[in-house]
Amino acid sequence: MTRLQRLFRIAWVFCRYRLDTFLPLSELPAPLKVFFLLAPWHLFPQPKLSRGDRLRLALEELGPVFVKFGQILSTRRDLLPDDMAESLKNLQDRVPPFPSDVARGIIETSLGAPVADLFAEFSPDPMASASVAQVHAATLRNGQKVVVKVLRPGIEKVIRQDLALMYLMAGLLEKYWSEGKRLHPVEVVEDYDSTIHDELDLQREAANASQLRRNFENSSLIYIPFIDWDYTRKTVLVMERIHGIPIADTAALKAAGADMKVLAEKGVEIFFTQVFRDSFFHADMHPGNIFVDVSNPADPRYIAIDFGIVGTLAPDDQSYLARNLLAFFRRDYRQVAQLHIQSGWVPPDTRVNEFEAAIRTVCEPIFEKPLKDISFGHFLLRLFQTARRFNMEVQPQLVLLQKTLLNVEGLGRQLYPELDLWSTAQPFLETWMRKRIGPSGLIKSLQSHLPSWLEQSPEMPQLVHDALLQLRHSGPTEQQNRATLELLREQQKRTERRWRRTAVAAILVAGALLGTQPESRQWVDELPAWGWALFAIAGGLVLRGGR
Repeated sequence: MTRLQRLFRIAWVFCRYRLDTFLPLSELPAPLKVFFLLAPWHLFPQPKLSRGDRLRLALEELGPVFVKFGQILSTRRDLLPDDMAESLKNLQDRVPPFPSDVARGIIETSLGAPVADLFAEFSPDPMASASVAQVHAATLRNGQKVVVKVLRPGIEKVIRQDLALMYLMAGLLEKYWSEGKRLHPVEVVEDYDSTIHDELDLQREAANASQLRRNFENSSLIYIPFIDWDYTRKTVLVMERIHGIPIADTAALKAAGADMKVLAEKGVEIFFTQVFRDSFFHADMHPGNIFVDVSNPADPRYIAIDFGIVGTLAPDDQSYLARNLLAFFRRDYRQVAQLHIQSGWVPPDTRVNEFEAAIRTVCEPIFEKPLKDISFGHFLLRLFQTARRFNMEVQPQLVLLQKTLLNVEGLGRQLYPELDLWSTAQPFLETWMRKRIGPSGLIKSLQSHLPSWLEQSPEMPQLVHDALLQLRHSGPTEQQNRATLELLREQQKRTERRWRRTAVAAILVAGALLGTQPESRQWVDELPAWGWALFAIAGGLVLRGGR
């Protein structure tokens, strides 16, 4: 009955804001088309608001689950027109707090002791109240000032109901909308499902905070509060209380003498460091979650909170993304087109020349502007619109990255309108790529893989033996006979190659050992190209002499 009531509530809001006008009626099957044409909401006058504002107000009225979904949609410029995405950026979690005695009950149930025994002080009035949890100020028995985050009661049930309805609507869109198969609305909801369920486990958020704190320990870029694990459970999180100026309060930052240019550039550096150095990034960097420490105004430092949503990238996606961005910076549109095809972001039968020409058409007018006037968000929008013509599929693993990058750019331009995001990012990406594919990157990779190679090498003779037995028992075919002959020839050559393998292993081990020494790494990084050429020639002569 509750789910049915929720469905009627959604239908009422749908009618009130005339969201039916957003649907592609001409593409719906006949029964649905007739239903929508005769539906009673036509009796409602269409609100005198833009379609973006109508969608935003509808989502706010439907509650926190839909608000968060709208916030994610605001970054999906491939799914929504620009005006609707811009309006959704203004979505706010207007959620009233739940009673403090309910919060105390949750804390006491989770931690197994009365609040009076756990804390020297506990404020009954919440500091903040959001869709998933609310926060109270407290002081531990040892005098440490902390905040206590408490999960909102009953939120899981609400989320399950709303997600079920979202899946239903996404399934209908994917089935009946011509763009559905390309844009994968069900995958978008699945991604949101995973994201919001991560926020429901405060221990997971605490673990994310601990990881980020280790990644930026003693950093002048950003400070991550410490987690008190003795007082942290799935529904309760206790974290160091921080003090700083909200990032959105530019007047207070300027009054404190903060260097706004340094602050904006640090924001860009933090983002790219998290994505490319750590492959672990804070993916909810909206203004409410970011503060600034201005104890040293000339070198201000960010403070982050709320770590329920983090993102990661696989090494392949990291590499393709970095190479794509660098190719854009260098206006190498052919490489951009080729990388999109190689990564599978567009179909393999895409014509490189046509895709390259389309990308050039989008990029050249933008690059002709001063760099400070280029909006990365606008650039991404144009690129998505172009890629749509070439059936570029949505990349779910990049959704959080796009959202975070747009947040970073928005914050940066708010702090320092002259911010040049691209020229700030380019040196970082070039350095990262040089380290990844250069000598130090090679040594690091060898250090990582060598133990596994050495561990697996004794199994190789047994694997060859098993393969030969399988060939014999399964009855030889011409192809299998050829494979067997190849294995026998390889066996004959094994003795001749043994010393060469030993030499190569010794070189790898030596390289790995050298890589552990800071002085050796510095020497390797500074070795000129001709030095590496001499090493390669000498190594080739040694190996050739062993034949």
